[in-house]
Amino acid sequence: MKPVFVLIIYLFSIAALQAQQVGTSAPADAMRLVSSTRGVIIEQRVMRHYNPVYEHKSNTLMADSGDFWRDEVGREFFEAYGNVVITQPSGTVIYGDRLHYEAATQHAVLTRNVRVVDQQSVLTTNYLTYSFRDQRGTYTGGGRIVSGLDTITSRNAYYFERTKDSYFREKVVVRSPDVVIYTDTMRYNSITRDNYFFGPTNIKGRSGENLYTERGVYNTGTGIAKFNLNNLYTEGSKFLKGDSLYYDRSIGDGEAFRNVVFVDTLEKFYANGGYGKYRSREESITMADKPLVKMVVDNDTTSRTPTDSIANTAPDEDEKLSRRERRQQRQREQAEQESLELLTDSLSDAVLLDTVQVATVKNPVDTVYLTADTIFSRTIPRAEYIALDLGLSRDGGQLIVDEDVDYGDDDDISANDSNDALDPAIPPVSGADSVTTSNLENAVIDTIPAKVPPRTTIRPPDLTKKTDSLTIANTLKADSTLRDRVVIPQGNEAGKRVDVAMETVMRPDSLASPDSVMALSDTVRTRIVKAYRKVRMFKSDLQAVADSVYYGMQDSMFRFMGKPMIWSDGSQISADTIFMQMVNRKLDNALLKDNAFMVNAVLDSVKFNQLKGRKITAFFDKNYIERLFVDGNAENLVFNVDEPTGIIRDMFHDRGARIKIVFLDRKVFTYNTFKPNQQLYPLKLVTQENEILPGFLWRPQDRPKSLEDMMIRTRDTTTPVTEEKPSEDEGRPIQRTENTSDGTE
Repeated sequence: MKPVFVLIIYLFSIAALQAQQVGTSAPADAMRLVSSTRGVIIEQRVMRHYNPVYEHKSNTLMADSGDFWRDEVGREFFEAYGNVVITQPSGTVIYGDRLHYEAATQHAVLTRNVRVVDQQSVLTTNYLTYSFRDQRGTYTGGGRIVSGLDTITSRNAYYFERTKDSYFREKVVVRSPDVVIYTDTMRYNSITRDNYFFGPTNIKGRSGENLYTERGVYNTGTGIAKFNLNNLYTEGSKFLKGDSLYYDRSIGDGEAFRNVVFVDTLEKFYANGGYGKYRSREESITMADKPLVKMVVDNDTTSRTPTDSIANTAPDEDEKLSRRERRQQRQREQAEQESLELLTDSLSDAVLLDTVQVATVKNPVDTVYLTADTIFSRTIPRAEYIALDLGLSRDGGQLIVDEDVDYGDDDDISANDSNDALDPAIPPVSGADSVTTSNLENAVIDTIPAKVPPRTTIRPPDLTKKTDSLTIANTLKADSTLRDRVVIPQGNEAGKRVDVAMETVMRPDSLASPDSVMALSDTVRTRIVKAYRKVRMFKSDLQAVADSVYYGMQDSMFRFMGKPMIWSDGSQISADTIFMQMVNRKLDNALLKDNAFMVNAVLDSVKFNQLKGRKITAFFDKNYIERLFVDGNAENLVFNVDEPTGIIRDMFHDRGARIKIVFLDRKVFTYNTFKPNQQLYPLKLVTQENEILPGFLWRPQDRPKSLEDMMIRTRDTTTPVTEEKPSEDEGRPIQRTENTSDGTE
């Protein structure tokens, strides 16, 4: 009977200890011991239980062993050791090696190998404070959260079990199958997989792309990013920056809004505007809302001696002429030479695309600016690019002759006899590179339907399996090493990176030759640029307008279409289509095709020097014109000015099948007319009918005056096609509308 008596006395002592709280009774919400294998009194007011199971506020607390006590004011405490497990009504389970729990505040501190497991995520750390009242956990010594396919590690974190939100601070690294995120401040929701950023953040894609922002949200499930502060997207040599940035990783499309900048350092391409859309699959950029493209060209203007032989206008037959005929011929040649002196300046101004003297050149490069309603650019396989073969030759190529034309002059001025010949065929640009306005619009407006991947199913954690303590320790140690090594962005990264990229594009020593560019791009792709509707171009010595422009970097060919006009100094150039090609970033040749016309103002636009033909071909050396060919009903009209008095003396009118002009040091070196028909008019015989050539147009109001003016100026395309003439009374051109209702002009 003695052992039974001892057991009864022991149980009575335990009950008395639990009831005795310095004269106070147990609170109604006190912790309740559900079970234990045994218990001992280790000191006054402290009871130790082995394998205890406690219940408090619907939460269940268990461990290998634990000490329970109340302090002087009746607050209950529970200190647990080994294999601590806390189960909440929501199903969330907390594991740890040690627990300190205060019942009054429902506040717990867990240490070593701590895990919080809910239906969406697992939090792991070595030190966690947890409020069961708020269902909020905090770690400050490093930890991680694994949610489905996302793993997040940081030094500090706040976990909210009710909303499934977690806030991370200091050295935050998010790893998912597609990206790795580096930031210092972030909120994450384990249900939606949304990552909210509140500071400098880098999102590095597994394919090498990078997203930067200082405020925004990124979903690691759908790959959709929405940023609104200092945003930048980079992919290889390409940069896209904007005040707001939207990106869809599933289709590789990025959209930027307001203050948009796009830079390609490899292709030396720069564009900005109010809106930009980048498609990574086709490596294309669409710019709108006052878009502006910048391209750097070489400004070297060192001239050279013409390489061709000096050709005569006609075979030399002086020995067959009489003395009187030779004297008359010399007089005509002298008059013609005087006309050519003025022709030199007028033609040079009309077609030279760089008029800066060699001695005054300070910048080795110049910048070409291009704007339009919409600008589209992309890189394509070089094999798919259709280069134009214009059939141009520095010896002039095939001579174009036409049927006899009655110019309506005096009987002693005969018309040219010629045979009809066709222009060299210009191969079309087909497929994706079509240069028609309608195709340009289709190429830009077509959209790729978004394909959002299905949401990943997250399986609830298996609570029956215990994680090895050594595995947890190694994982946390690896996370700590990772945080120590990562570089977190410090701020203003978008501006810094774009500035460096722009310097690379605009720096003179970065102007690689096309061969080197092809080598860098592994001879795979080349860039094309399409601009349409209200196209304007500005260079320090060249300005242009057109309805659409197509530019291919592989052959450095500009194609101006839709009533194009080009200005340089006091000259205006127009045609149905204008082609300009650059070689090694220097202007090499130009072709004015169909209704080619050059106009140069004389004496403040009182009179105009004019050059026209079916086509005009120009070749350049060091940005200066070297030779010029006018083919197909070629006409040249020049007003000669007496230099001492500044008064127009006469007008020289030259017509032929071809006019060829060779320049040396910006002066006419040789001037040849094939099948010539020339006339010199004294000023008194110059009338409004013969002082302009058919098709004459003069539209200085359409010319961009500066870069700022180019961005706001657009030519009026609603007015009828007019032919403008100078007014001698007012000293400026006036308009003459064709086909009036009463048949008058």
